[in-house]
Amino acid sequence: MFRWREREPGVGPSFGVDWAITDRLGGTSVGPYSSLNLGAHVGDDPHAVARNRSRVAAEFALQREDLRFMRQVHGCDVALVGPSRSDPPPEADVMVTDDPDVALLVMVADCTPVLLLDRTEGLVAAVHAGRVGLTSGVVDAAVAALRERGAANLEAVVGPSVCPRCYEVPASLRDAAAAASPAAYSVSRTGTPAIDVAAGVVDQLQTAGVAVTWLPGCTREDETLFSHRRDGLSGRFAGVVRLLPPEDAA
Repeated sequence: MFRWREREPGVGPSFGVDWAITDRLGGTSVGPYSSLNLGAHVGDDPHAVARNRSRVAAEFALQREDLRFMRQVHGCDVALVGPSRSDPPPEADVMVTDDPDVALLVMVADCTPVLLLDRTEGLVAAVHAGRVGLTSGVVDAAVAALRERGAANLEAVVGPSVCPRCYEVPASLRDAAAAASPAAYSVSRTGTPAIDVAAGVVDQLQTAGVAVTWLPGCTREDETLFSHRRDGLSGRFAGVVRLLPPEDAA
């Protein structure tokens, strides 16, 4: 179920966090969505998706209704999330909350999932950072939204995404990505122009003064992860983050 997960209770005045990157294992979906597909927009059986989401929610000691999603559109809009559920989900590529009773999810199948945390202020965010988001400034938008709310000591987890070996693009797109972050400039396994979106995202975060944990892996090469670029019709895995209040300290 989880490619990576850490749960750190709050200590003293500091908030804790429960955050994870899911994989495609341990769910109920079948066919190209097998098995832990969390995307309700990709053609999968809605009942299977609901069961999958319930399984993830239970791991975070939450109900399925406590999971917060966004309608990701490769933009830079930020949605502020509270206890009330938005139906339909907000159209955004960044969600921010200070509510420990919900978990934020960013869904991906090649794009880069980013989870952000400030333990002092008690703020978390989930960010959808694909090629377009990298070049249009979604990382800066997320960091700015958190800092406007008092965040000063941000840390991030950057999850697996398609690697540059597998992400061949026209030279003009590589140039645009490199203009946003020189670290994004790359070549494919055949020597053609390519983009390293995750490296660009990490570079932008570090330039903004954010401490980064970058999890390795390529979605196209790793069949335990969903990949639209590899499979076409595909499910979605997710980055998940839940704030833990200080009173949860051990």
